Amino acid sequence: MRPLFIAFEGLDGSGQSTQAGLLAASLNPSRKSIITKEPTNNLIGGLIRAQLTKEWSTTQECLQLLFAADRAHHLERVVEPALAKGYNVITDRYMFSSIAYGAVSADREWLKQINSKFRMPDHTFFLDVPPETCISRMEKSRLEFELFEQLDYLKKVRENYIQLAKETENFHVINGSRHKEEVHLDILKAIEG
Repeated sequence: MRPLFIAFEGLDGSGQSTQAGLLAASLNPSRKSIITKEPTNNLIGGLIRAQLTKEWSTTQECLQLLFAADRAHHLERVVEPALAKGYNVITDRYMFSSIAYGAVSADREWLKQINSKFRMPDHTFFLDVPPETCISRMEKSRLEFELFEQLDYLKKVRENYIQLAKETENFHVINGSRHKEEVHLDILKAIEG
């Protein structure tokens, strides 16, 4: 069986990192799984993080082009080499984040176009958690909120994710409000098909 490329998507606070870790531990033990994330920790990812934490500012279009450049570098330097070595690759966020978050204030078709050449995941899991719950979870774990972390904005992002799920093959909407083990079992069932 070939290695899998799996993306976790969701609003901040929906549990993508937790589920990525649980999945990596559960996949075929004879094949190593690596966990990665976007934005990355490289130079471009640093610029993106600076904008998200409001330390630096640019236009939405520039920010989205930075996300695409970071993704291209991520694929070239991490994802493709790992898959070529036979590793499963699990990413915490991928191109669907750019479209779901970006389409609130930038042109959706343009966002889809600048991401159209990137490899599609074998499975994408959108952990669907109400924005109010995500805000509550973030309040418990953070001192301050990032650029896109306001309730009205997150409601629009959630709607964008639901629309992407309808348009995209192997894009699974998972109820992420339940206990993490229940969520994990649904993810495994979807992969096993």
